[in-house]
Amino acid sequence: MAKKQITTTTEEAAPKAAPAPAATTSLKKRVDTGVLFVQSTYNNTLVLLTDASGNAIAQSSAGALGFKGAKKGTPFAAAKVGETLAAKAQVVGMKEVKVVVKGVGSGREGAIRGFISKGISISTIEDQTPVPFNGPQPRKPRRV
Repeated sequence: MAKKQITTTTEEAAPKAAPAPAATTSLKKRVDTGVLFVQSTYNNTLVLLTDASGNAIAQSSAGALGFKGAKKGTPFAAAKVGETLAAKAQVVGMKEVKVVVKGVGSGREGAIRGFISKGISISTIEDQTPVPFNGPQPRKPRRV
């Protein structure tokens, strides 16, 4: 084992520390309007909050809040997801939101109602649920 060397430096030889950054690093960007994407399936409800240009600000889901199994697809779980995202939107300073809903689950309306309950206004609600144009084809007759 080698001996450890102890060196002492004077203040002049010691490197100077960089100045501390301004306190604005903890302050987030202020956003007035945004888009709330609600994807509601039979098993879960996913909610994404973005600014007007589409940059994600916050997201949450029923599973992320601790709901498990069949409870994730309930309107109550979706309302809780909406409330948590509304609280995050208030921190950013959001006042108005456009809502885009996708899916056929039972949490569609619950997530929107939970978001409204925190006092953020909704300008429009748009439904983008994918609907097939021709649907599944019938089976061909069996050849024997």
